[in-house]
Amino acid sequence: MSESSETELDLFGPGRRRNWIRLRTMILLRWFAIAGQLAAIILAQRLYDLQLEIGLCFLAVGVSVVGNLVAMFVFPENKRLSEQENFMMVVFDVLQLCFLLFLTGGLHNPFSLLVLAPVTVSAAVLRLRSTIILNLIAFLLVTILMLWHLPLVTADGDVLRIPNLFVFGQWIAITIALVFISVYARRLTTEMHAMQDALTATQMALARAHKLNDLGGVVAAAAHELGTPLATIKLTSAELMEELADRPELQDDARLIREQADRCRDILRGMGRAGKDDLQTRQAPLAEVVREASEPHGARGKDVMIEPIGEPGAGPQPQILRRPEIIHGLRNLVQNAVDFARTTVWIEAIWSADSITVRILDDGRGFPPQLIGRIGDPFVRRRRSGQERRQRPEYEGMGLGLFIAKTLLERTGAELSFANGPDGPDERRGAIVEVVWPRERIAPVAPRAESGAVPPRMAQPST
Repeated sequence: MSESSETELDLFGPGRRRNWIRLRTMILLRWFAIAGQLAAIILAQRLYDLQLEIGLCFLAVGVSVVGNLVAMFVFPENKRLSEQENFMMVVFDVLQLCFLLFLTGGLHNPFSLLVLAPVTVSAAVLRLRSTIILNLIAFLLVTILMLWHLPLVTADGDVLRIPNLFVFGQWIAITIALVFISVYARRLTTEMHAMQDALTATQMALARAHKLNDLGGVVAAAAHELGTPLATIKLTSAELMEELADRPELQDDARLIREQADRCRDILRGMGRAGKDDLQTRQAPLAEVVREASEPHGARGKDVMIEPIGEPGAGPQPQILRRPEIIHGLRNLVQNAVDFARTTVWIEAIWSADSITVRILDDGRGFPPQLIGRIGDPFVRRRRSGQERRQRPEYEGMGLGLFIAKTLLERTGAELSFANGPDGPDERRGAIVEVVWPRERIAPVAPRAESGAVPPRMAQPST
């Protein structure tokens, strides 16, 4: 990825994403919690006749109500919480809930499991450090609730309690759930954000490729529109040359204007012709498309060998669509091969009656075996050794190149597979990437191999 692309991607990165939580969302969630707490307190007192510290219970709930009202009236409706503000709100919710549980039986209260809710929220939206701190606070409070709490007493004076073994089991279960849910929520959220960032990068890469592909049309239009004013300049300068026949110094200036107008005409004519050719060349021979995709990496000190291979009965080399997704995707695969090859990269362009295959091989060390199953996922890269840094100091991959290539090529109907070559004397023992399309997806004109004729709009590859 280019530096500008990385900068654009940073706008949607984790730091910005932590400011996406709206205050109104947290307020709404807290109103649901307040309603549930009030319902539980009232039902426990009225329906089950439990003797609660009703004043302190309503005080605990009232603090949340006051906090919500202050947030609603002080801050604007579109307020988005910062990292610290979000953390403080979640800590407040944990403290308020644990104080309410302290008044209503501690871990003997079945609602003690609700301590997990704020921790889950923090793991999804906060930094790792904030999540760890919140987990430690919740663990400490749950431990206190196991040892110290006000008992639940009925109207007859009976104390509602579960056996100590069950209380200890409840403490263990909540502790394990705190860690498990935090890790699970954070892992899931991180992978979702990584996929979203990678897809954003893919969209930017594809948009850039489409822009480059559309430049031919812009050039052709510019050449057409500028033709008339340049002809006017040329005509006017010719008339000035005739009028200034008795003033040689000014006539030379008029002649220079005419010569420069002719030069501009020739330049625009060439640009217009190139633009029109680009608009018309929607298809090209398979090997030429592969060569176009690999061309930017042909002068990086590695040999890039392109080998057209036609299977028996497949007919002449097919014309395939010059879609930006195909060219950009193959270019990323070639770049990865050139980055890690020792001296040579081979690109086999293979066609048969039913499929078209591009196989990219190199003589490098191959893919790390432990990562082959994950190749194509975003932000997957292994740490480079000191020797690799010295050999390729310019390589600073983000693990997005293969993901972008895989995503773009799969959009065109391709299937990708990644493997390493077999050990042995064969030079092609490094990484192997195989891209396979059904022939009708990128070569819309079917071959007529039985007659040996070349179908309309099909041409032999240039040599």
